[in-house]
Amino acid sequence: MKPIDVQKDLSFIEQLETNLEKNGPFSGWELFSMAYEAERTMMNPAFSGLQAKKYLPHMNFLEHQESTAEQVIEQMNGRAILADEVGLGKTIEAGLILKEYMIRGQVKKALILAPASLVNQWVRELNEKFYIPAIAHRKNYNWDQYEVAVTSIDKAKRSPHREAILDMDYDLILIDEAHKLKNHKTKNYAFVRSLRKKYCLLLTATPVQNKLVEIFNLVSILKPGHLGNYESFRETYGKDGKDIAEDDYLKTLIQKVMVRNTRKDTSLRDTKRNIETIWVDFTLEEKQTYEYLDNQIRSFSGFSKITYLRELCSSREACYLSLKKLADENNIEDDLQPLLGAIEQLPHHAKAEKLIEVIKKIGDEKVIIFTEYRATQLYLQWMLKQHGITSVPFRGGFKSGKKDWMRQLFQNHAQVLIATEAGGEGINLQFCNYMINYDLPWNPMRLEQRIGRIHRYGQEKDVHIYNFAIRETIEEHVMKLLYEKINLFEQVIGHLDAILAELEIPDMEKEIQNIFSESASFGETKIKLDNLSAVIQNKQLEAENQKEQHYGNT
Repeated sequence: MKPIDVQKDLSFIEQLETNLEKNGPFSGWELFSMAYEAERTMMNPAFSGLQAKKYLPHMNFLEHQESTAEQVIEQMNGRAILADEVGLGKTIEAGLILKEYMIRGQVKKALILAPASLVNQWVRELNEKFYIPAIAHRKNYNWDQYEVAVTSIDKAKRSPHREAILDMDYDLILIDEAHKLKNHKTKNYAFVRSLRKKYCLLLTATPVQNKLVEIFNLVSILKPGHLGNYESFRETYGKDGKDIAEDDYLKTLIQKVMVRNTRKDTSLRDTKRNIETIWVDFTLEEKQTYEYLDNQIRSFSGFSKITYLRELCSSREACYLSLKKLADENNIEDDLQPLLGAIEQLPHHAKAEKLIEVIKKIGDEKVIIFTEYRATQLYLQWMLKQHGITSVPFRGGFKSGKKDWMRQLFQNHAQVLIATEAGGEGINLQFCNYMINYDLPWNPMRLEQRIGRIHRYGQEKDVHIYNFAIRETIEEHVMKLLYEKINLFEQVIGHLDAILAELEIPDMEKEIQNIFSESASFGETKIKLDNLSAVIQNKQLEAENQKEQHYGNT
């Protein structure tokens, strides 16, 4: 028998050893074991319950946040409108949903569209709280390089970004401030509808449940056809005809895609709102100047007249600069010079001096002040400095990086943050529990946005809100006949938007301005404001009675 000639293939052995050392295309036993354990950990045959919590031990989720995430994933197939009231943690819910899908391997590529001022905040929250490697899009980066990208709709819809994004297949799209997409005729709406997506989350604190066509538009982004087509929907329900609650079938359809938690139904009720009205009296000199201003500008348009009176109630600087600009642009400086001179000679503003008194009474606690005017913001910052109180400004003109810087300075160094209305959106200040509305907004929804900056998820202390108003001025009328009578300070404004829509009042601020401008006297203004508040009050009572009847029947 001839011996068998066995030849060794040394090249194969050498190549195999090389591949093992380089971990590919074969892997070593250690790497294989790690991959096997990771896959086994993520397996969950029942697909119920949240796996993400095990990977986020540093997070303490509230019950409503966990139940919302479970409902969206298990019952809504990852397509939902998150419509919690301001401050209940919609960002936390969205982050938890995204994390859960990523752990389960169902989301690898995600796009978050937020207002430009909130892009950095989204990046920070996702990275720090959820360990999600989100990145804000940079100018020279390609979109396919991002796994989780954060940008603004305005940037995303412009070329060349638009074409690149529309060419992508995203596992999840998240849109913050989604109520701004309610109009289906806008370019933003068309762009979002065109995005290719498996899952979609729309975040809004003001669901447009009062205008059915608007809710149809939002739902159509999530689930086209869920409410039928546009023509049949209009034919069945009308444009603004009825509230969702009036139609049980429509209400059921909406509930399949919308989650709305209210403060009264959550554990956040444990932190209370303490509301106090701070009444201020003008000095004799200020009162005379206010009356002089009122008489001198009687011939002005209603809107202009109201603006100047409101500015004088805020600061002499705000009013002076506006009148000076008017005089220069219209070459009427001689006519306005006596008025400008009177304003120029005024002492420190009575409201500002009261502000110093209140802050000193508060002590060393952090305080956020809201004003309507940039000139007042600068004046207050100077005024606080004269009394040894550190402060930083916050306004809409700041770029996102500077806004983040101001927030950090406020949290770590300054006692006071002085914000114009830009501070009412997006910025989270739950490390602060004192707020002063130095200038009261005429739109109650903006007031709720302001309060929501501190009375929100993560706030561990009771919040204290101080609302300033000057007696015998335009501020007193709005304070007494609107806010106090319909009790807007004491409650979270949940259904006011629906009430205003039913009354066909699209903008509360414009409605009040029209009342002042169309009234011949303050007596007439008082009667009209009284009527407005009475109508709103009646609608509130009707809504409460309907709610009681509904729960009584169920």
